[in-house]
Parts: sequence; structure tokens; C-alpha cells
Amino acid sequence: MESDAGAAIIRPAYARTMAAYNSEMNRRLYGAASRLDHAQRRADRGAFFKSIHGTLNHLLWADQAWMSRFAGWDKPTVPGAQSAELFAEFAPMHAARADLDARIEVWTATLDQSWLDQDLTFFSGTLQRETTMPRGLLVAHMFNHQTHHRGQVHAMLTSAGEKTGDTDLPFVL
Repeated sequence: MESDAGAAIIRPAYARTMAAYNSEMNRRLYGAASRLDHAQRRADRGAFFKSIHGTLNHLLWADQAWMSRFAGWDKPTVPGAQSAELFAEFAPMHAARADLDARIEVWTATLDQSWLDQDLTFFSGTLQRETTMPRGLLVAHMFNHQTHHRGQVHAMLTSAGEKTGDTDLPFVL
């Protein structure tokens, strides 16, 4: 990745690789989480979004928010402050995650460098204002955000006695 303004931040192949990694790691995390009961998934484990369930919800919410900006898909059904509560039940959240991951993989297959090199103007809930940033940087952020919070879920699953298998990118794909 280059950091010069206007230079390519990422290439389409990076987005496709990260989308495939995202899908596989989510399959592993949801598989491990499905072996826990409702109370174990909902237990406050000291993470920013408290529980496995809350953190998985937040990840799904954030990916929906980014894809609504990138591709015009539906926005999340709750505001960001309620992202950990997007789905009350695990099964529908799991189904929504699998669907979104498949759609993200298809979307990345269509990306080209010219789209990634353009800017995106959007309303940032974090900044509470409209902002413009390079699309490539924002796509890289979406995948980095996924990895960050999946790491939290992985730690919570491990502390609950579950295993997901290897998580290292070169060994997963």
C-alpha cells in the first residue's frame, strides 16, 4: 500500500483476498459460537461490545453500513449506537452474516482499480459530518475493522473453550 494522496491504496486483488478470508473466518467463528449456548454467547466478557453476540452483531452492522456506502445496499436497521443489538437471536444473525459475506465476495469480484482510486463522500457517524476519503482506504478499513473485531471474538471464544483453527491469512486461504 502506498500512502501518497491520489496514489493507489489497494488493488482489487487485495479486496478479493480479504473478502475470501473474511468469509472463511466468519464461518469458523460462527461455527465455534454455535457450539455455545445462548447464555454463553451473551455473557459479558469485558470486550468493547461486551459479548460474543454483541461483537458479532457490531461486525455485521459495520459491514452493512460500509456496503450501503460502497454499493448502495440496504443500510443497517438500527443506528450505530445500537449495533451490538442488530439481531436478538443468533440463528438469523448467522444467516445474515453468511448472506452478506457471499455478497461481498461477489462485489469484490467486480472491483476495478479506477473505482478504488476515486474518492467517496459520505456521512460519518463517528465524525458527525459529511466527509470525503479515498475509496481504497475505506475498503481497506472495512477489512481491517473486520479483522480487529474478529480477533476479539476469537479471544472470547477461546476463553469459552472453543476453537476456530488457524487464523493466519496465508494458512487460511
